[in-house]
Amino acid sequence: MNETSRPLFVPETSPCNECPAGVMHLRHITYFTWLGQELITVPNFPAWVCDMCGKREYDEQAISWLTMLLSPNAGKPTRRVQRTRRPDPRTPNISQPSFD
Repeated sequence: MNETSRPLFVPETSPCNECPAGVMHLRHITYFTWLGQELITVPNFPAWVCDMCGKREYDEQAISWLTMLLSPNAGKPTRRVQRTRRPDPRTPNISQPSFD
C-alpha cells in the first residue's frame, strides 16, 4: 500500500457502537472465512475490537483486498479484446488494379 491510500490520521480508539462502556481498539487478529467448503485463515488482519464486549469491525480496505485475492478469477490473465485496426491516414489507399 502506498502512503496516499490511508488517511493521514487514524484514531487509536473509538467508542463501541454495541455496548455503552466499551472502547474499540485497532488490533491485528486472525480472520476466518469460508470459501466454498474450505476454511480460510488470514493472520495479522486489521480489525477494530471492543475491549468490553469483543465486537469486531473489519477494515473495509483490507476486506476489499482480501475479496479480490479470493476471487475465482484472481491470477488469471484478462482477455484482451481484439480491435480492428483503422487505416493509417498517412499511407496512400492502395486499391486493386483495374483491368480495363
